[in-house]
Amino acid sequence: MAPQEATKPPEWAAPCPHERTDTTCAGCKVRGVSICAALDASELGALEAIAEDVHYDARETILLQDDAADAVYNVTQGTVRLYKLLPDGRRQIVGFLLPGDFMGLALSDRYPFSADAVEPVAACRFARGAFSSLVDEKPHLLRRLHEAATHELSLAQDHMVLLGRRTADEKVAAFLLGMRERWRRLGGSLVIILLPMTRQDIADYLGLTLETVSRTISKFARSRMLLVVPDGVRFLDPARIEALAGH
Repeated sequence: MAPQEATKPPEWAAPCPHERTDTTCAGCKVRGVSICAALDASELGALEAIAEDVHYDARETILLQDDAADAVYNVTQGTVRLYKLLPDGRRQIVGFLLPGDFMGLALSDRYPFSADAVEPVAACRFARGAFSSLVDEKPHLLRRLHEAATHELSLAQDHMVLLGRRTADEKVAAFLLGMRERWRRLGGSLVIILLPMTRQDIADYLGLTLETVSRTISKFARSRMLLVVPDGVRFLDPARIEALAGH
């Protein structure tokens, strides 16, 4: 096993305090991977003027499905769980947001999903009207939003494929590789894959039972494909996991 410092999550991935030392856009650690990267230093003041720095405790609700979509959010720290409640009361998780991800891009008047904090979360909240006005004034910001929307659509399509005709092993392997790629984009490790969500969350996302997800991860560990570590897994044989997922 690698030394402890090798498994330490990046600063932006750690649970956030309720008081940040730097609340300016220029000091944001995820600005480079968020939509805000479209704005240069001289334009950040306009964004700061409409931003509200908000914090949520673990398991706290951020927004509810069918509520008026009056705000958009840029996640700056922590992990957010997106889910829909089915008519029979069951929960279908439709995605997880990581630092740098934007929430609320849908143009409908109502939120199409609910969102809550998997762990302590920090975000910039923008009133929808004020944010729309800023986007109208900054065509390059609109282009960045289109890129984010395209990425969001790609993730939704990947999820549809994941829920389709795949075995449990293939689903779990594909999920782990997807998380590896998303953390890599944020500068994270390709070996230690952070999984802040619970196994029940993973099961709800993949359309599996908790028992199936736990059994599959245990099988991967027995096969020496991975090692379960605090807060995630450590890849021991990524080539086998990639082959299983069809990568």
